[in-house]
Amino acid sequence: MRKIESISVFDMLKIGVGPSSSHTLGPWRAALRWIDKLKAKNKFDSITDITVELYGSLSLTGKGHATDIAVLLGLEGLDPQRFPIEDIPKVIERIETTKKIQLNSETEIDFDSKSAIVFNKKFKEFHPNGITFRAKLNTGKRTSETYYSIGGGFVVQEERLRSKAKQEKLKEFPFPVQSGKELLAFCNTENLKISEVVMANEQSLASEEEIDFKLKQIWEVMLDSMYTGCHTEGTLPGGLNVRRRAFDTHKTLIGDRQYTTPEEWITAIRSTEVKFRQILKWVSCFALAVNEVNASLGRVVTAPTNGSAGVIPAVMMYYMVIENHDANFNDVKQFMLVAGEIGSLFKKGATISAAMGGCQAEIGVSSAMAAGALTELMGGTPEQVLMASEIAMEHHLGLTCDPIGGLVQIPCIERNAMGAIKAINACEMALDTDSRNAKVPLDKVIETMWQTAKDMNSKYKETSEGGLAVNVALSDC
Repeated sequence: MRKIESISVFDMLKIGVGPSSSHTLGPWRAALRWIDKLKAKNKFDSITDITVELYGSLSLTGKGHATDIAVLLGLEGLDPQRFPIEDIPKVIERIETTKKIQLNSETEIDFDSKSAIVFNKKFKEFHPNGITFRAKLNTGKRTSETYYSIGGGFVVQEERLRSKAKQEKLKEFPFPVQSGKELLAFCNTENLKISEVVMANEQSLASEEEIDFKLKQIWEVMLDSMYTGCHTEGTLPGGLNVRRRAFDTHKTLIGDRQYTTPEEWITAIRSTEVKFRQILKWVSCFALAVNEVNASLGRVVTAPTNGSAGVIPAVMMYYMVIENHDANFNDVKQFMLVAGEIGSLFKKGATISAAMGGCQAEIGVSSAMAAGALTELMGGTPEQVLMASEIAMEHHLGLTCDPIGGLVQIPCIERNAMGAIKAINACEMALDTDSRNAKVPLDKVIETMWQTAKDMNSKYKETSEGGLAVNVALSDC
């Protein structure tokens, strides 16, 4: 049997904490994985000392991405999906003040974060985002493990043991998909929509009730991040003094309409004026709101990454408040299933890591995911869905990742608004086109994106060593 990496919708859409899936959520999850491994090997209770070394991109933009904070929270055994984000500062202050860490919230050891977390600019060969955990045991022995945060919160070790396990799990999948061509073949031979193919695969892993529950959780976090961002004013943390813009835009758009919950808010938005300018502003506002929450170490959904977390919720919200006022969870479910599958194609054929491929791997992929998902909701064929995804990515090819100060703020936040608008435009272009006249298949764009990623200079791959990151100084902000 040909082995294909098994990627669930819930691998592509994960609930986590900002500002970065690869630099915050990934290291956090890596620390949790390391703790689990120490316990499995009966070494956990013997630990007397810990050091953590961040390599490459994790080192170069680690402070701006709160990588060091994420590592501490992971070592404490806290859950990135559920731990109250408002309690994060208290935990960090305790660790820094006492110079002790509560390992897995079970045992306390000495830990000075200023010396125990090492920022090493050296790049490891396997992936730019390397992190090594080292521990000294009371027996005098030492142990270490190296993990790689490969984008979207995915964490692997070089031997890819977990990946091998997931490949075995794929045997349960009725529709194993490696490419857009294979996906279309299943749709055509089985007479299914893309969302139906994906749902069949997901149901080989979980019941429909479990799938619906998890998708509802994902949408609730997306909606809450939009709501929170639109109702929070002030300046973002980090030193760039970036003023939150979603609040002001939202205040102008919503007017004096009354509501008390995110659900009532949706109804209120549906009653607003929807001329072209207002539609542009609403979509941008939704996207900006999510990524302002992300920049504040808020809770968002990786879609497929934290830096691109605003595109998919903004486009879904556009459908709900502009295109279809009767839209409900069934529409959300269909949208997320398609979006997750499109994202998995990019992960299998290229990358969703800005440290590997620049911003085309984040905003470009999220825009492609949203464009395809919206197209199916709007009645497009599977061929038109892939065409929309192709159009969206084609016009993000070569997009660099050069965050000023290593913060996921400039130009990252605005790029989510642009990616969302492009997704909607790509959808409309695909719907107005006979797919038989398409000249560029999605698979070729994915291949081209990967070639572009490999050709891209490393200073444009989330290192803050080129582009805007060096031409705009912190003093300018």
